Amino acid sequence: MPTGRLADRVAIVTGGAMGIGGATARRLAEEGARVLVVDVDEEAARRNVETIRSAGGTAEVFQTDVGSESGVQAMVERAVGHWSRLDIVVNNAYPVGSIGRVESANVPEDAWDRGFDVGLKAMFRTARFAVPHLRQAGGGSIVNMSSVHGLLAEPGQLVYETLKAGVISLTRQLAVEYGPAGIRVNAICPGHIVTERMAERWREHPETLRFFAEQYPLRRTGVPNDIANAVIFLCSDEASFITGQALVVDGGLSIQLQEEFGVRLARYAQQHADTLKWFPF
Repeated sequence: MPTGRLADRVAIVTGGAMGIGGATARRLAEEGARVLVVDVDEEAARRNVETIRSAGGTAEVFQTDVGSESGVQAMVERAVGHWSRLDIVVNNAYPVGSIGRVESANVPEDAWDRGFDVGLKAMFRTARFAVPHLRQAGGGSIVNMSSVHGLLAEPGQLVYETLKAGVISLTRQLAVEYGPAGIRVNAICPGHIVTERMAERWREHPETLRFFAEQYPLRRTGVPNDIANAVIFLCSDEASFITGQALVVDGGLSIQLQEEFGVRLARYAQQHADTLKWFPF
């Protein structure tokens, strides 16, 4: 019999092939959940499922674009049809090739629409189709992936920051409405997480990653498991009295007094000026 904090529960993870979603799918399986790994990249999702199975976990692949209503509906139906219930939904998907840094007034409307379709509207759609099954299971947990960008502003990031703030508001609304049914809804706000794709970039510029790490009180950036572990907690019975929250998992990045923070970074940059020659923006 499966063991772990989430034994025998059924979970859906969108954007579950790699990065935060990939790590979350693996951790859910480690804790005994049966996981539907959902992603537009079927090959990458299949590799993650094979990793889960090789470690003794239970997982299936489902390829779809959560930016479409039919894709979201089919995703939920697949999980319930395969395992006869649904207990956990982790909304992590974000559009591939999303818009970069663009001045707010110059953001193309199609970039705005695509960002919100996959990054926010998909969460609304998932709730619509998943809530009846979560009710039937006697309750469950929805975790929506927001960001510190949903709490703080940065130039050139209108779409990302606006939709991530919307994720927090959606989370609170769903938590209030579906709490009586035993459905808990929370959001996570990660800081800088070095995913597989980001790791490739930083291997070429390790000195810049060290500069990023210097910005954190813990003096390191995050890894996908830092977020996956927070997801596990929020989905477990240990968090049974927690709902409607935006849990910040950022190594202390957002709690610092900005004046001291700026001075400290300026000193660090001055001391390492000979190596800090590349930045991602």
